[in-house]
Amino acid sequence: MSILTLLDYASVLVFAASGALVASRAQLDIVGFAFIACLTAVGGGTVRDVLLDRNPVFWMGDPVPVLLASGMAGLVFFTAHLVESRLRWVIWLDTFALAIAVPAGTAAAMEMGHGPVIVVLMGMATGSLGGLMRDVVCNEVPLVLKQGELYISCAMAGAIVAVVLVAFDLPATTALIACSAVTWVTRAGSLIFGWHLPVYRSRPPRQ
Repeated sequence: MSILTLLDYASVLVFAASGALVASRAQLDIVGFAFIACLTAVGGGTVRDVLLDRNPVFWMGDPVPVLLASGMAGLVFFTAHLVESRLRWVIWLDTFALAIAVPAGTAAAMEMGHGPVIVVLMGMATGSLGGLMRDVVCNEVPLVLKQGELYISCAMAGAIVAVVLVAFDLPATTALIACSAVTWVTRAGSLIFGWHLPVYRSRPPRQ
């Protein structure tokens, strides 16, 4: 089993858990849980594979990710009531899923020999689009675009670190570990310490 497959499986499980928790907040039935969990789990990877023209898409060539996501949905369906603050769990599960999915997208683009720009974009897409789809479908404010928090920029920072380390001839495994670490630390720091980028503030036009 390749490192890319392991990363895909790990991100599927964590994203599926966050998707199922969002489904619990929307009070969906068990089929709705499975749909949202699968959408969250494979959404980013699907967009990545379609854009990279990877054939077949990772979960079509190997249905295990869909089965894992569905199983996680069932588990959360019967246990979500035990969680006191489901939104907090969703936010923190997303930090771990992002730190797994960004290296997965980065590795997929590197494996196909793409240049730095595409590698970074695929890392960002894999890490953020599944959660964006989940929140839009469940009528939640997307965590990806939430004001005052770092999210997509964390994915970009992690992917850039991987690209730079590979450019300096470090092993790909080391680069992906560093990518994951930078992604998680910046995202967690945003939540704990309030790190954020400047936000546009509208001003009245000059007279």
